[in-house]
Amino acid sequence: MTSAPPLADPSVLDNAAWHSLAGPHSSFAIGNDLVRRYPEDVAPFVAVRTWDDPNAWDALRELVGPGAEVGLSGYEGELPDGWEFLGGGEGVQLVETDLLQPRPFDEAIELGADDVDDMLAIVSRNQPGPFRPRTYELGRYIGIRHEGRLVAMAGERLHPTGWTEISAVAVDVDHRRRGLASRLVLDIAFHIQQRGDHALMHAAASNVGAIAAYERLGFTLRRINRFAAVRTPA
Repeated sequence: MTSAPPLADPSVLDNAAWHSLAGPHSSFAIGNDLVRRYPEDVAPFVAVRTWDDPNAWDALRELVGPGAEVGLSGYEGELPDGWEFLGGGEGVQLVETDLLQPRPFDEAIELGADDVDDMLAIVSRNQPGPFRPRTYELGRYIGIRHEGRLVAMAGERLHPTGWTEISAVAVDVDHRRRGLASRLVLDIAFHIQQRGDHALMHAAASNVGAIAAYERLGFTLRRINRFAAVRTPA
């Protein structure tokens, strides 16, 4: 067991994608001091520094292009003229507590460029959330193979200063109920804390089973995230 690092500033989690792209993930950032995004093959996230800036919408359209579909997080007002609402939902953000007891999972293997096809395949089978061909570059990914097949995986995604998101937690249906997801999450959290960061997670609000499992591990609900899919003006 490892002791948790000192308290990190939680305010960056209110706009985690922005503080990732403006901080530890700045080498991936495309954009400017108002709007930024990851490359398409890395992650789908687009971040706005503040919705209070009247230039945000024009900057966002310029960044992603006309007639493009884009996901917005944290904006709950009316859309400007010409912008089309495509749908929305709610997610939850969870952060570690002192009850979290991270530890290494010695059976897990580290995953990298040579494993991308298998990583994309397990994501396709289990749908844990967005994962692109270069998502693995955002942090450390680990998995479990059975008879050569990747059957379980988890890794690191968003990285606002002082925090690292645990993401892409996926276990094939015929390997569930063996504690693999929990052991992978605890291993990722262990290495996050070893670096001096704190762990956070995101989940769809409707995924009550996963949320309950993460709470049992020692995570707690920090906030509800509202998100929307929109189309930019043509």
